Amino acid sequence: MQQTFFFQALVYLAAAVVMVPIAKKLGLGSVLGYLIAGIIIGPVCFKFIGSEGQDILHFAEFGVVMMLFVIGLELEPSRLLRMRRSILGMGSLQLFITATIVAAIAMAVGVEWKQSLVLGMILSLSSTAIVLQSLNEKGLMKTPAGQNAFAVLLFQDIAVIPMLALFPLLEGSGGNTQVVSSHATATLVSGLPGWAQTLIVLASVGGIIVTGRYLVRPLFRLIARTGMREMFTATALLLVVGIAVLMTGVGLSPALGTFLAGVVLANSEYRHELESDIDPFKGLLLGLFFIAVGASIDFHLIMSKPLVILGLVVGIMLVKMTVLAVLGRFFRLRNDQNSIFSFSLSQVGEFAFVLFSFTSQSNILSKEITDVMVAVVAISMALTPLAMLLNEKLVMPRLCVREIEADRESDVQDDDSPVIIAGQGSFGLVVSRFLRAHNIEATVLDLDSDNVDWLRRMGFKVYYGDASRHDILEIAGAAKAKLIIIAIGNEEKRLEMIETIKKHFPNLRMLVRATNRFDAYNLMNAGMMHIYRQTFDTSLRVGIDALRMLGFRGHEVTRSAKTFFMHDERTLKHLAAIRNEEEYLSVARENIQELERILQADLASRGLYVDEGWDEESQIAAAKERV
Repeated sequence: MQQTFFFQALVYLAAAVVMVPIAKKLGLGSVLGYLIAGIIIGPVCFKFIGSEGQDILHFAEFGVVMMLFVIGLELEPSRLLRMRRSILGMGSLQLFITATIVAAIAMAVGVEWKQSLVLGMILSLSSTAIVLQSLNEKGLMKTPAGQNAFAVLLFQDIAVIPMLALFPLLEGSGGNTQVVSSHATATLVSGLPGWAQTLIVLASVGGIIVTGRYLVRPLFRLIARTGMREMFTATALLLVVGIAVLMTGVGLSPALGTFLAGVVLANSEYRHELESDIDPFKGLLLGLFFIAVGASIDFHLIMSKPLVILGLVVGIMLVKMTVLAVLGRFFRLRNDQNSIFSFSLSQVGEFAFVLFSFTSQSNILSKEITDVMVAVVAISMALTPLAMLLNEKLVMPRLCVREIEADRESDVQDDDSPVIIAGQGSFGLVVSRFLRAHNIEATVLDLDSDNVDWLRRMGFKVYYGDASRHDILEIAGAAKAKLIIIAIGNEEKRLEMIETIKKHFPNLRMLVRATNRFDAYNLMNAGMMHIYRQTFDTSLRVGIDALRMLGFRGHEVTRSAKTFFMHDERTLKHLAAIRNEEEYLSVARENIQELERILQADLASRGLYVDEGWDEESQIAAAKERV
């Protein structure tokens, strides 16, 4: 038995370690890597996983519970209250409209109305695990698309509870009441009157809130005093597992309970420690869940009914995507955000596995239907990372940019300013303020309409327009201007803009912002001579101030910084031409050592050592004595 357990652990870990880095390297994301790993080690390929894959799938769903706890820790109650419009409004509308459309289509093809309603409700759900993991991985959780996707998913998780209560009422005439009864006994409150069940459920939720607010903090304070990190981790796991068991016992979603506990602890001083302790377990269990989903795809069933199953997958995803896009538009999501929102939630969720199993046991849906639907759910989940990649690589660059521009026409006016600034973020704003202080009013172009409106209210001459388009630049006076400062944040957009200016305005001098050293290499290879690394000058200034605080003479360290700057600028041009990684590392190390020798020699020759008479404390003391 032990050998079987260790062998299974070896298979899962090896599959993840091999496939996830490959998927990440190919730009497919970790979720798709896990899913592919599951397919490879599953029944269809190497057959390392058999029927036990379904048991592992249910066990690994605990990763979703942990994920919602961590998300709850990042959401303060006041912020959750501000999201009520998205949770109740967008979430309820998405569920109702999608369920209605799917049920209507099912009835139109001859499915009985009760079964159609059940199918509509189950298929309206989306995958919390895949969507949130994918959005987190791409850094989109803080965007409007990410926040609204989370709100819809949270409402769906809550909606699972009334679905489980409603489904027995839709049981077929030949229902297996014995099975339903046995299922019902799984909860501690089954068999009690309705009012008693309601009171126990409310008491459980209230108990989580009170415990999280008044009892958990003293407990963690006590554990923290022991200085034993493993005990803190064990206590964090005990909290999550205990809430999950309680919620399951009273017939509620464990994910909902742990999310609520996380929200209650969001303002706790132990929030970050809890998150760091839970996060590794959450990541491993989610990875295990995704592998189990990949392994559970029944390819034999798919091959026996390929057109039916693939048609259902495409049809369901298109219906959900359309509903989500309309809702996103109604709730005034910007088109690029609406595209992310619609594509990310287009699959069917992991709760569908549980609900289809329940409906099959309850004789609500036939085994033939549930087998097909389970395959459809698994495939739709597996296709989600690909759908999001398709949106990112093809849809957004071609459609969303044009739609965003259509939302607001460019308002650029003909101008005689000698300077044009493309992009008025923090970098461009400092430049434009400095120029204006010297009576140079630059023409500023920006593609963020909110930023344009805000800066105009501050008195800046800012226009909405895409500075990479030659017609916009022409209207802005690029033919007459002396120079353009390219301060936009997108690296690809900067290179595109450089090519446009070189082609249409060859006499316009370009001063270009670089995000980092490697971005500067690309700009140099594009022919740029005036490149400004946004962190380089600031870092040197920090170094100067640090040395001055340590007692070095101010004018000497400033001169030393200039030497450092000039040497680094020279080596930058040399390193930009090197493509081989080993050669680059070798030359970079030599340059670093050479610069250190130059500065240390200069230090020795000029006596640039710490002079206690120049330290800050001595200067303050001397000034006080003079007073």
